[in-house]
Amino acid sequence: MPYRAMYIWIDGTEPTPMLRSKTNVIKDGEEPGIWGFDGSSTAQAPGHDSDVVLRPVKTVPDPIRGGDDILVLCECLTTDMEPHPTNTRAACVAAEEKYADFESWFGMEQEYTFIMMEDTSAYQIKGRPPGFPADGYPAPQGPYYCSVGANRAFGRPVADAHSQACIDAGLDIEGTNAEVMAGQWEYQIGPLPPVEVSDQLVIARWMMDRIAEDYGIEVTLHPKPMLGDWNGAGCHTNFSTKQMREGEDAYDAIIAACEALGANAAEHIANYGVDIEMRLTGAHETQRYDQFNYAVRDRGASIRIPWQVERDGKGYIEDRRPNSNCDPYTVTRLIVETVCGAASA
Repeated sequence: MPYRAMYIWIDGTEPTPMLRSKTNVIKDGEEPGIWGFDGSSTAQAPGHDSDVVLRPVKTVPDPIRGGDDILVLCECLTTDMEPHPTNTRAACVAAEEKYADFESWFGMEQEYTFIMMEDTSAYQIKGRPPGFPADGYPAPQGPYYCSVGANRAFGRPVADAHSQACIDAGLDIEGTNAEVMAGQWEYQIGPLPPVEVSDQLVIARWMMDRIAEDYGIEVTLHPKPMLGDWNGAGCHTNFSTKQMREGEDAYDAIIAACEALGANAAEHIANYGVDIEMRLTGAHETQRYDQFNYAVRDRGASIRIPWQVERDGKGYIEDRRPNSNCDPYTVTRLIVETVCGAASA
């Protein structure tokens, strides 16, 4: 029997690329192969030379359609079979290969916000996050983080359906939780090498968008979807190398990593997601985008060293700067190049 393969890729929309997908019906016994699409409709090619190539890079079971159907993550190539200008994955692959001896691991914490597509109740208002009334605002932040209860945990059915889909697809999802703002949630992917964690995060993002369709809900990755005294949405990125995880000098390697990131802070901020200055204000558990620091336990620092890492003298660091709308391939590549490059100098 034929089966369906949902080909997924990142387009060229600016300033924040979108996920695109289309279905390939494949004959029984055949594997998903090279395919293509009209790049003039995805901001990736002009109309007179519109062909863009899709090359499968990762395949997982499709937990939404079920059966023998699959999801096929693809990277975009030119017709010369070279990485397309919008393909950031290729540079991430190169960085991982160059610094393979460091055995870099990443865990990425994807925050996101639900936006209602239709009115369903006083607290389910079109164009606003669930929990935000039509007039005014909900109770101040405090009761929503890791909450339970119909008047606090808005959107749980979608978050739970998504976490189960990630498990069924074989992704390395570590957990989920309601976040600080009403209607805001998070899931975590990893720990994994840079390319794999990025691949899995992209698939998880696509599945969240697709599952939310069935609930009439939009998922936004904007870093500050509600202006005012509300937390923004980030993609906190946990990182370690073998040198940071092992040996008597592990904590020295952790401090060296923090120093290297500080020395290259401007490049990271410029590539950590659109509208980052709206989120990194120095308030709401952030350091300002134009300042850099690292500290133990401090969620208002650019880089947080967890308390148990200081105690154990080894482990990982948390880069709290990446936006929810960041490109994971770019974030992981930059961290590897900055930290491992400095250690290799």
